[in-house]
Amino acid sequence: MSSELGLLIFLFLVFAFALVSRRLGSTGITAPMIFLGGGWLCAHYGLVTDTATGHGLSMLAEAALVILLFADAAMISPRDLFRDAAKPGRMLVIGLPIMIALGFVAGLVFLPGWPIWEIALLAALLAPTDAALGQAVVTNPAIPEPMRRALSAESGLNDGLALPFVVFFGCLAVGGVHDQVETGWIVFVGEQIGFGVVAGVLVGGIGGYLLRLAQDKDLSGEGLGGLAVFALAGLSYLVAHELEGNGFIAAFVAGLSCGEMLKGRAHMVFEFLDTEGQLVSQLAFFAIGALLLPVAFEHATVVLVLYILLSLIVLRPVAIWLSLPGVDTSERLFFGWFGPRGLATALFALLVLEAFEDLAMREMLLAAAGIAVVLSAVLHGASAAVVGRAYARAQS
Repeated sequence: MSSELGLLIFLFLVFAFALVSRRLGSTGITAPMIFLGGGWLCAHYGLVTDTATGHGLSMLAEAALVILLFADAAMISPRDLFRDAAKPGRMLVIGLPIMIALGFVAGLVFLPGWPIWEIALLAALLAPTDAALGQAVVTNPAIPEPMRRALSAESGLNDGLALPFVVFFGCLAVGGVHDQVETGWIVFVGEQIGFGVVAGVLVGGIGGYLLRLAQDKDLSGEGLGGLAVFALAGLSYLVAHELEGNGFIAAFVAGLSCGEMLKGRAHMVFEFLDTEGQLVSQLAFFAIGALLLPVAFEHATVVLVLYILLSLIVLRPVAIWLSLPGVDTSERLFFGWFGPRGLATALFALLVLEAFEDLAMREMLLAAAGIAVVLSAVLHGASAAVVGRAYARAQS
């Protein structure tokens, strides 16, 4: 964005939201709604003069996603997560592929003019859920903690698991091989997951241990622990990339490892991530609103919007329902509904357009990502408080 006035408006929105955030939390109005809308209005009225999407927006969305994944994971006890790993594990291993398959079949019906592999690519883009849009749910004390942990784990890990599908279908769509998968598909997936986990454990574990040691020996400056943790989030992502692993998986695993090392004192450190991290997230949504939504609204069609609504309202709940046999009906419905699409969907769409220039439906893929973010922000954001209260009453 090149307009100083646009930046001024963003900072004003940050200040105004900070003033009334507690009150807004009970109304169903969330930060992503406000900043998406604010960004779009800036673009609509010409306050943001550069409306091209590109590498800068990708980097901003990537940074926001990494910080949120790390911060969410750092608040989870690995022991508790592993004890309750069955549900998020089944949603990831079974539910995610089912979601992509259902999206592909629905796309064949709704989008008959699209190339077949670009339909599969769109289904993969719409599969990962979002940690940022899920904040209203995973921080709601009315929801039982094991359920919040399960949603956090799913949103933290499914970005990394969805990316290989996105790259694979992108390769098939252009009839070539992306440089990332020249080693073979099975090896590529194994490297993405394995090296991502290794990078996360090493960076988060060693970094958390050193930070705790520095605090115990009174070596670190007052208030700088948060800055160190902020750096660890970025390091985990970049180290994973150097190892040819998945940076999103690494960020989540690093958060788990670091949080475990800092047990009992993490609240001091993660206040930094909860403020500066939220600022990055809000800036990312503002930029998506300003740079991506004008393109999305220009190229969106009624059929495409209906397909995205189907993905949000029907396909995700069905996929989760099928992946959790034997689980309480209310939990299956709850997990199925709260599958918001946000930063990951927008980011992967931008990355795909950069990596695969010969896609036939480039503008439509970008439009689908933007529309999915808007619809999800409204539907899931507005329903989070209501569903949380209803679920709490039903369980009491």
